[in-house]
Amino acid sequence: MTSPLVFPRTDARILADDGGALTFCTTCAFSQACLSEGMDKGALMDLHVLVEHVGPLRAGEHVFREGDPFGAIAAVRAGTVKTYQIDRNGHEQVLGFHLPGEVIGLNAIHDDRYPCNAVALDTVMLCRFSFPKIALLAQRLPNLQQHLFRLMSRDIGVASLFAGDNTADERMAAFLVGLSRRLAARGFSPRRFQLTMSRTDIANYLRQAPETVSRVLRRFEKDGVLHIKQRDVEIVDMPRLEALALAILRE
Repeated sequence: MTSPLVFPRTDARILADDGGALTFCTTCAFSQACLSEGMDKGALMDLHVLVEHVGPLRAGEHVFREGDPFGAIAAVRAGTVKTYQIDRNGHEQVLGFHLPGEVIGLNAIHDDRYPCNAVALDTVMLCRFSFPKIALLAQRLPNLQQHLFRLMSRDIGVASLFAGDNTADERMAAFLVGLSRRLAARGFSPRRFQLTMSRTDIANYLRQAPETVSRVLRRFEKDGVLHIKQRDVEIVDMPRLEALALAILRE
């Protein structure tokens, strides 16, 4: 039996993983919604819903910046994208980390401008969709429309995930369990992965000090919950981690 891929996948095959004439690539964010309507990749092309492959973007390159005109959404095909805003005092506020198969740009629909910045944290490949065209297609495909609504709803839910008064251990556990589940949904190992974001970014996202993040990770390793080597993480005791995360993830 083949072992699951360990995230991030950095080999050269990423660049060639476009599926075929009728099949979607393995990390496609919309494949299941379209296939459930009986539409393969060829049918989408016939409807002129063209997908633009973007990348590779290198670490530090922006997908879009706050205030840019909105015209497209993008699905992450490989790598990790960080979204963030700069507050009135010039401080960065991390909004999220987006993995293969996840969509960025949906929060720009309301004002027709991107309300945040999106930057590559490592080597990133994207599929960019014209939003006006995919919105028209969604009117014809109820499952695709529902999928877009679910994606927007998920973004709202994630934005409020760490707003409560939770402990540092609960926040870190929820972050790692959430990351594990999202990676598993795309065929990656749920127990072994690399943190492609810095600990400073993780701390910012979890509304904690960087030293708190480092202290919690060291304690998790000492207690046998995790094994950590630089940015490589192995979840050793998943039930214990999930029990800690339950206060935030609630499932």
